[in-house]
Amino acid sequence: MKRFNIFLSVGMLMVFLSSCSKDFLDRMPQTNISEDMTFLNVKDLEVYTNSMYGMIGPNYSDGFSDNIAGLSGSSTTDNMVRSNLTVANAGGWDDWKSLRRINFMLQNVHKTKGDAASINHFIGIARLYRANWYYKMVMTYGDVPWYSAKIEENEEELLMKTQDPRTLVVDSVMADLEFAAEHIKPDGTNTRITKWAALTLLSRIALYEGSYRKYHTYLKLDQTSNVFFEKAAKAAKQVMDQGGFDIYNTGKIGEDYRALFSSTDLSANKEVIFYKKNSTGEGVANNSHTVFDYQWALSKDLMEEFLMKDGTRFTNQSGYDKKVITELFKDRDPRLAETIMEPGFKTNPELPVPYILKPTFGGYLQVKFYPRDPSIRLGWDLNYTDLPIMRYAEVLLNYAEAKAELNDISQADLDVTIGKLRKRVGMPNLVGGSVTVDPILAARYPNVSSNKAVILEIRRERRVELAAEGFRANDLNRWYVGQLFAENPKGMYVKGLGAFDVTGDGKVDIAILNSKDDVTPIANLPEDEKKDLVIYYLSENVIYLSEGTKGHILFARDRDQKREWKGDYYYYRPIPIQQTTLNPNLKQPFDWAK
Repeated sequence: MKRFNIFLSVGMLMVFLSSCSKDFLDRMPQTNISEDMTFLNVKDLEVYTNSMYGMIGPNYSDGFSDNIAGLSGSSTTDNMVRSNLTVANAGGWDDWKSLRRINFMLQNVHKTKGDAASINHFIGIARLYRANWYYKMVMTYGDVPWYSAKIEENEEELLMKTQDPRTLVVDSVMADLEFAAEHIKPDGTNTRITKWAALTLLSRIALYEGSYRKYHTYLKLDQTSNVFFEKAAKAAKQVMDQGGFDIYNTGKIGEDYRALFSSTDLSANKEVIFYKKNSTGEGVANNSHTVFDYQWALSKDLMEEFLMKDGTRFTNQSGYDKKVITELFKDRDPRLAETIMEPGFKTNPELPVPYILKPTFGGYLQVKFYPRDPSIRLGWDLNYTDLPIMRYAEVLLNYAEAKAELNDISQADLDVTIGKLRKRVGMPNLVGGSVTVDPILAARYPNVSSNKAVILEIRRERRVELAAEGFRANDLNRWYVGQLFAENPKGMYVKGLGAFDVTGDGKVDIAILNSKDDVTPIANLPEDEKKDLVIYYLSENVIYLSEGTKGHILFARDRDQKREWKGDYYYYRPIPIQQTTLNPNLKQPFDWAK
């Protein structure tokens, strides 16, 4: 029987990556790779590594995290916190064919003839993808078997090995990334892996590992955390000093931020380090319109973390917790209206009326990544906006956080990181010497001790700037605050049952009632207003209000299928039982064996 699902023939591998440019590197490669591929020249390496590009892609959702309120789908974490995940029904652990593909090249590259720098460039790309693949496994399972070469079916001892310790695997990952950062060439389009993409990934992974070791003290690796913070800061600083990137800022407050996520051409954007090109001409598209009122909405907690435009806290406002949706956007950080739908938003400028939200997801609809131009939003998998994979803003945030965790951050560091991000949206910089501890953030992240006020504000900036880009769940994991996955999210505030305005024009748009049998709250409305109302009933058991007939929207599913964070083993996922049956030497992470 084939173990680990890694025995797929390399002859089945297809070079499938495409971007859209006339340059060879940006065209769909046409060559298939088979077991007898000999990697005789650099062009062979180039063609082969093209097949790896799909292993790192864009993300336009924060999935199951505290950034999300209502969610119609499910996830492994969702199932876990509702006590529905077991070793018997767990998935995953099944993508070893991707590792095999990478190791196949690395094992045969000694045959390649040509310029050494060019050969090392493509070796670096392969090692970057191996590092990324392995670190995702570490984030999911902790200890995993490390394989640096393609394993054959007759290599029984290797196939049946147990996991290697996290420290060995992470050291190997860092060696791969450091090789990649040293040898991948700095030039090339931003649809390709460059030195700067390698350094960005190095800073990302090193920051994760440093945080994980510092805050997950049960691992007894916290004394080594600074090594990784230093690597993260060093890699980020190299991008900052040598990469030629900058925060996209033409002076159009709000619009410049929006352009990063809804543009049809990011090729010349100096903030974009690596992106996926989509094009009608090449027939390459995405599904980013689904972020808007389709499967989820964003959370009250996320909304409240956006500051006022003058840099003060929204949560310092009188009655902040009871402001209705038409009151939330006034004098706020402009990124709020580029992330969550502001009343008056239209999906098409030519429409006579604004979009009317549905409260069943909570009301805070995601507009970040939504293609604003209807002409490029043509249907399922037919959106033609370019999607960023790595951008300079993350590099700045990685640097600021790593330096703060090292207790070595200066005002100059804040100026060139947080300051640049806030300047883009017309907001004042973070002044480290005068910042005070936000009690709400302190309660959210209770294990932050040294340099507390600054670290909390950097975490705020990271959450706001990178919202809906797929970072949040990993951040909660590495900061050791998994209990936030188990908190019931909230949506918008409703002053009481009845009809109310959600578009900001002063006219009622929707109503929330207890049931179809009780229309008393709208009985006195004029008929011309009543006939256009969209009515939602609490009796349909989708949403309810936190105070009965008023309050924040909560979700019946969270009430009926309670969330719970049961312990440290929830930071990992179980290995599927069929895999541990095939290889009894594999051990379940932490307490999953129980």
